Amino acid sequence: MATAGPRRSPPAGSGRPKRSLWLNMGLPALLGVAMVLLAALLAVRAGFIGGQPPADLGVMNGRLKAPPSTPNSVHSQLDLFPDHPQAGSARIAPLPASGDAAATMDALQAAIEATDGARIVERRPDYLRVEFRTKWVGFVDDAEFWFDPVKRVVQLRSASRLGENDLGANRERIELLRARLTPGTPS
Repeated sequence: MATAGPRRSPPAGSGRPKRSLWLNMGLPALLGVAMVLLAALLAVRAGFIGGQPPADLGVMNGRLKAPPSTPNSVHSQLDLFPDHPQAGSARIAPLPASGDAAATMDALQAAIEATDGARIVERRPDYLRVEFRTKWVGFVDDAEFWFDPVKRVVQLRSASRLGENDLGANRERIELLRARLTPGTPS
């Protein structure tokens, strides 16, 4: 029968399992972190972190404002800005017209009003300015829609106020509106 060697005692301090950092911080610290996160969420939801709309929105000389230089927008008039850094990624087709300006803008308004987080800020016979607010975080995207009487389409610009990248949210929203405006397309 083999005999075991002398029993060794465990190294000092290893008799207890290690506690996680959160447990070592204690309940007050954990509650403090939770309160900060809750305050940030409430600030976003209340609109304090939504940013300010650009002051120069609207149609000027038959064109909408150029898109930002970051990948967080779509624009149907990028041919008017040939050297723009987002000329490839921000390009999107204009929306189809459904009759004259009044009928087209009425149909577009109905499609927008059926979109979660949409708020129409300005309405003219040939122009709509809309703010789209994301559901959870409360980020705001500014969108403009203009009935182009020469091309008989709705030119558009949709851009995030904050952030460097919208992860395709503006394009997805515009394509949803396009589907709602195109007869026979499921939306």
